[in-house]
Amino acid sequence: MSNPTHDPFYSSPFGPFYRRHSPYMVQPEYRIYEMNKRLQARTEESDSLWWDAFATEFFEEDATLTLSFCLEDGPKRYTIGRTLIPRYFSTVFEGGVTELHYILKHSKESFHNSCITLDCDQCTMVTQHGKPMFTKVCTEGRLILEFAFDDLMRIKTWHFTIRQYRELIPRSILAMHAQDPQVLEQLSKNITRMGLTNFTLNYLRLCVILEPMQELMSRHKTYNLSPRDCLKTCLFQKWQRMVPLTQTCVTLIKSAGCNQTSRSNSPASSSLVSTTFFKEKKKQREKTWKAFYEYEL
Repeated sequence: MSNPTHDPFYSSPFGPFYRRHSPYMVQPEYRIYEMNKRLQARTEESDSLWWDAFATEFFEEDATLTLSFCLEDGPKRYTIGRTLIPRYFSTVFEGGVTELHYILKHSKESFHNSCITLDCDQCTMVTQHGKPMFTKVCTEGRLILEFAFDDLMRIKTWHFTIRQYRELIPRSILAMHAQDPQVLEQLSKNITRMGLTNFTLNYLRLCVILEPMQELMSRHKTYNLSPRDCLKTCLFQKWQRMVPLTQTCVTLIKSAGCNQTSRSNSPASSSLVSTTFFKEKKKQREKTWKAFYEYEL
């Protein structure tokens, strides 16, 4: 049997000089494989710095992560920014998960607007739970990822829509407690809600408050200001940006021939605008400060 003709330009994928013919370094699906490998390398000693490095490796600086699912009280949709993504992945393991990985089947890739989109209608998030009991949870849904078209090929948007989930318990555990009705009743109860632990769900609810407060947190860490001073500074800057806009609107109305707005450009009008703005923000101060202190703790 004759050997095929050797191609001098062929480079084995297992060799040290393997070159891809694609314009980007790796395929989008392979990036998820690399993410799974990185999650497997996590240890119990992995701190916030480890999770920050994990997010920096796989997510862009302006990345967003969205989860959509339906609970007993209706559909839910949570979107978090880049600064909250590391904490999201860490809460998955803090809720009793010992292993996390994603399985993609029949995914489709497309290129548009200098981005690579990966659409997988059969995505499964597999988690191994060590407590309160050994359980394997398979969360199925649709995963849509948007990657930056560069050498790093990091994720810009992550949208996971959960359709259903299954909690699997080994038969050996059921056989071990077959004669104990109380244990069997406990085993029959779900340990997750739509494949997510209560620890993760509580964090997503908290992110609804934390996400608009990113400017306060960034200012607090940069200038070491108190929460009250951070809030005052941010509100004052927002008011400064709003006053020129109000004056521009007044100018446009004047040019249209509306003379009744001549008083809107006076100092008294600007004072009225600032007073109204601060009154609306004052109603949310107690709630904002409380969430801000909880985040710092």
